[in-house]
Amino acid sequence: MEKIALVIGSTGLVGQALVEQLIAAEEISQVITLTRRPIEYASVKVMNYVVDFDQLEQHASLFQADLMFSCLGTTLKQAGSIGAQRKVDFQYQLKAAELAAEKGVSHYLLVSSSGANDQSPSAYLKMKGELEKRIKLLNFERISIFQPSLLMGDRKEFRLAEKLGSWLLPSLCLIPRLRRYRPITGKQVATKMHLVSSQSGPKLALYRLDELFER
Repeated sequence: MEKIALVIGSTGLVGQALVEQLIAAEEISQVITLTRRPIEYASVKVMNYVVDFDQLEQHASLFQADLMFSCLGTTLKQAGSIGAQRKVDFQYQLKAAELAAEKGVSHYLLVSSSGANDQSPSAYLKMKGELEKRIKLLNFERISIFQPSLLMGDRKEFRLAEKLGSWLLPSLCLIPRLRRYRPITGKQVATKMHLVSSQSGPKLALYRLDELFER
């Protein structure tokens, strides 16, 4: 049966690659992308809607789909403060998930982070862990959570820390104890998300870094 897929965070590394794969997927009849600015797609399969993420309740009708992929996220530098980053990485994603659950989305797929823990001393990992905890309480038939490490790929903006990490980590991660921190491309994460969405699976599944490389 063909399905409708909803994607937030479709302009990021994972989201862009994911939308491309969903467009090509035979089981997907329509892809809905929610963005802050209009995005043009070559495929008629994609419906793009510009929304105010601070007022997502006003766009509740757009959350009627079979699958929801949450790839939204920002950096501390882009956001300007921990509070502003939390608004995007926690508040926006949680509200979107709540609306999706209310509208009957059956399978919710979330891009989280390696090391996500609601008790972490790291503000970033703490908010990711808190989001995972809250998502698990929502009424979805199925929840899949993906925990990648450093995401690699072509970005519009230059990120010094990620560029240095992309040079250093592949070599450092040859050391067995550091292997679990090795970087992964946004396309690899998107491929795993699409694969999981196209197959049957458990009600709740957590995919850590090693599993994201598996096909």
